[in-house]
Amino acid sequence: MKCNTIDLINDLTERTLKIQSGLKNLEAFSTDDLNKRDHPDAWSAFECIAHLNIYGDFYIPEITKKIAQSNRLNPSPVFKSGILGNYFVKMVGPLDASKKMKTLSSANPLGSTLDISTLHKFDNQQSAMLEILKNAASVDLNKTKTGISIAPWIKIKLGDTLRVVILHNQRHMEQALRATN
Repeated sequence: MKCNTIDLINDLTERTLKIQSGLKNLEAFSTDDLNKRDHPDAWSAFECIAHLNIYGDFYIPEITKKIAQSNRLNPSPVFKSGILGNYFVKMVGPLDASKKMKTLSSANPLGSTLDISTLHKFDNQQSAMLEILKNAASVDLNKTKTGISIAPWIKIKLGDTLRVVILHNQRHMEQALRATN
């Protein structure tokens, strides 16, 4: 994938704002509704959001640190996705939401006791992501690299990391909203 860097940041900002809007919809439900599962192996709405919080706990500090450390303050006007980054985007993004994926046990919240603080934490993470997106406009999304949660020594382009995190958030927000129906 190749696109204008500003267009990418604007798209990811818009997606994050929609995720926050979905979160506001979830806040209208009771704790019981948000803990309800369709079947024993399905995630509740709270569990979907708790899963995202686990990844946010890794990616938000990682991205923030890499932006702060970046000496590449001359942003490229064009972002070109890397092979590995594009693979991860396709794997976790909402376009493949019908395809079931097995999550790592360390990121599986199934059976957790969750409450409204799960949503508040995610809301804080989304506010942090919006700030990250503002800051990302000043660095080169192609040359600034971040680790990935499953193997921090593997580095992908910051633009791909942002795409992976936000599209993954979008996928599971959609799942959380479906879980309340």
